[in-house]
Amino acid sequence: MNIVLHLFLGLFLLSCGGKKEKTGVQHTSTISKPSHAVWNVLVQRHVDETGLVNYAGFKKESAQLSGYLDYLAEHPPSQMWSKGDSLAYYINLYNANTVKLIVDNYPVNSIKDIPNRWGKKWISVGGTKLSLNDIEHKILRNMDEPRIHFAINCASYSCPNLWNKAFVAEKIEQQLNQVALDFVNDPSKNRFENGEAQLSEIFKWYKKDFTKEASLLEYINQFLNNPVSKDANIDYLDYDWSLNDAK
Repeated sequence: MNIVLHLFLGLFLLSCGGKKEKTGVQHTSTISKPSHAVWNVLVQRHVDETGLVNYAGFKKESAQLSGYLDYLAEHPPSQMWSKGDSLAYYINLYNANTVKLIVDNYPVNSIKDIPNRWGKKWISVGGTKLSLNDIEHKILRNMDEPRIHFAINCASYSCPNLWNKAFVAEKIEQQLNQVALDFVNDPSKNRFENGEAQLSEIFKWYKKDFTKEASLLEYINQFLNNPVSKDANIDYLDYDWSLNDAK
């Protein structure tokens, strides 16, 4: 069994009740939970209210960004953490490393111009190397929290906005609800008119994550300011992979 699956199994046990079996990434120092204050300062400084990112500004502060990521690497999740602690850690880890990926290749027109952008294992968590795909698909998506799809950012216009606050365990429920509300009600991401739902392709790609307990539109209606009929016709908008640059 590979180390990523070990890590996921530890998080799965944590989310199901916090059992204490070893997962393959265990450090006595992981009991202490890292602060996300540095990331909070960086996104407050370089991400505007519409989610556009000042990558040139991030590039000037690349040492602070790298320092934060090194700090996270040295403070990997423990099975003693709550689910909220782990959600906040991995959402921030994903977003901060996505920004670093862009900064390291800046200027660039799209994240898709970067070879192996999601598959390369370059992100350190304890003694383990992970890819962005590992974090999203093997860890976050297996924590049974579909709102993560509104919280992680892929550096593109059609992605959910990069939030200009760090996610923190003590506010994670409120924060995940807010990003869900923001994304679902953003007419540049989803449109609801004339009895039709024109949805972000995120809802097509990850439909099974949103429909474990209800239909897709029933799930969306939980966050939609003006709910639509659950029988509305569904179409999907083209995804814009252009860089969400504030330049």
